[in-house]
Amino acid sequence: MTLRLKLLAAAATPALLLAAVPAAFAAAQPDTARVALSGDVLTGLHTDAVRTGAVADSHRISVAVSLTPRDAKALRTFVAQVSNPASASYGHYLTKAQFAARFGRSDADVKKVTDYLRSHGLTVGAVHSGNLLIDASGTATQLEKAFGTTLSTWKDNASGRTFYANDAAPSLPGSLGALVSDISGLNSRNQLHHQAPATVTPHNGPGGGYTPAQIKGGYNVSGSYTGSGQQIALLEFDGFQQSNITAYDSHYGLGSPAPTVHKVSGGSGPLGDGQVEVELDIEVLNAIAPAAKVTVFEGPNSDAGEVDTYQAIVDSGIPVTSISWGLAESGRTSSNISAVDAVFQQGAAEGLSFFAASGDSGSDDAGDGGTSVDYPASDPYVTGVGGTTLTVTSGNAWSRETAWSGGGGGKSSVFTIPTWQTPVQKSQGGGKRQVPDVAALANPSPGVSIYSQGSWGRVGGTSAAAPEWAAFAALYNQQATAAGKAKLGFANPALYKANGTGFHDITSGSNGAYSAATGWDFTTGWGSYNAATLAAKLLTQ
Repeated sequence: MTLRLKLLAAAATPALLLAAVPAAFAAAQPDTARVALSGDVLTGLHTDAVRTGAVADSHRISVAVSLTPRDAKALRTFVAQVSNPASASYGHYLTKAQFAARFGRSDADVKKVTDYLRSHGLTVGAVHSGNLLIDASGTATQLEKAFGTTLSTWKDNASGRTFYANDAAPSLPGSLGALVSDISGLNSRNQLHHQAPATVTPHNGPGGGYTPAQIKGGYNVSGSYTGSGQQIALLEFDGFQQSNITAYDSHYGLGSPAPTVHKVSGGSGPLGDGQVEVELDIEVLNAIAPAAKVTVFEGPNSDAGEVDTYQAIVDSGIPVTSISWGLAESGRTSSNISAVDAVFQQGAAEGLSFFAASGDSGSDDAGDGGTSVDYPASDPYVTGVGGTTLTVTSGNAWSRETAWSGGGGGKSSVFTIPTWQTPVQKSQGGGKRQVPDVAALANPSPGVSIYSQGSWGRVGGTSAAAPEWAAFAALYNQQATAAGKAKLGFANPALYKANGTGFHDITSGSNGAYSAATGWDFTTGWGSYNAATLAAKLLTQ
């Protein structure tokens, strides 16, 4: 994503808002010679769904409008340098203000967009850090007029689910076409899924899944590092009950601080089946980095809500984020991917790490019988985390590890292979971004011990693997800070430069189309971490 505007509820009538806009501006922005945002419409809409009517004129919709970064090529170059341990710029990250001044749109550009939105009766909210995302909202009629499209209700042929969507690509006046890259929120068809099962496998007590001691022992986490002084963010589209987190922490004597909740755009709504996901994420982080401060960002499960929630995380400046929600690349619009990617680029420039679950459907993330990967794990500015089956000894030491059959992996259909990944390029990758980058315990058997919905259980999936890696990043940042070194930031260039040192190389197992092999592979990437040796390697690169 480059910059997005989220349209919040209009507080005044369109007539009043129009009256506040200078007549000269209205004359300078005719609704002719418009530029269509061709990537901002659902593919297969008219063949995969049936139109059932029009969206009610007064129905209010929140949208997110992304603006293109100023000098996108220079931004990519900067991120490459600041994330490369071999570069003199390594670790010299930008502040939010520096990013906005160097790569964000100018205040004048932002004003052009906000003036245009207001001229069509929309209520404009905050302009986010980076000057690349603005929040706003309006009625269906106001959105249709502003973006030159129509909004209809539809029914999905396969699932029977009803949703709304723009019938054709939105458009903007030519003078704004070069500024705006995406408008999220014009459809409600796709929702992100959490990578853990919606139910917990019951058993007689916490020993049915791996305990904190087994996970930390298996991955050689030193007891002297607890994540003290560190922060971790969780991206979530559901909520949790603190009583469950307290029960988990109390049983294992972790003493973790209670997580903070940051509700984005009104939050995620009432508790749903994603509660297990959220509580899994928090408890895994507490298991490995018990002293780290966890902030749970809860947002609406929509494409606009997703972008807003990622932007809120970047705005917070929290150094490490774990992501356990995703959707196959083919399930998204191309402009939505571009919008989210732009937020990740801002995060990388500012020294933030993102770890995302690679999916639990093996090499066929879309479930259509082919090969496909999950997004955002496939984003070049995100560390994609695959899944393994971990076996530990009676003394909780690493014994062996194999690729888990459900772990997502393969080649992106969207992104070309980044330079830091080219040394391990596989012929099957066809010059595209390869996933995952790393892996960790995910197989539900044994899974991890969690407490959710008032009882003990075990849960698996790459939703467990992503926070396992985010916890490692927090532990590393604690060590780096003590040593006067830069925090990990965008991790992939440094992880690939390590060239396997500090990893458990996983050489057996398959995720469907791909098999594990020596070195990097499509099932587990470089493998799982040996915390002590990998941290030592990264500190000396």
